[in-house]
Amino acid sequence: MTSANAMFPAGVFIVWLIGLAVTLLVFVPLSVVLLHRLWQTARSIQLYAREALTAAGGIANNTGQIGALDATISTAGSILSRALSIEQKLGAAVSVLGRRAS
Repeated sequence: MTSANAMFPAGVFIVWLIGLAVTLLVFVPLSVVLLHRLWQTARSIQLYAREALTAAGGIANNTGQIGALDATISTAGSILSRALSIEQKLGAAVSVLGRRAS
């Protein structure tokens, strides 16, 4: 017997070989499959994020003029108040002219 064989019984080498075989035949391929699946998922997330970014850019472009609508609403309010004032004055003029015509 050599000194290496005397230190470790044959059972230790058999258990070590079985562990090594299981690692190489089961865990390494399983890790490769799981890493590939993870890569595919990350890639699809990246593609969805790119599509979402494009959609968000379109939304930003389409809603960019909302501030101008606020200005339009305030201008329309002042136009409405002036129109009501004019309507009251015209109503008074119509009643005066209607009394004169009768």
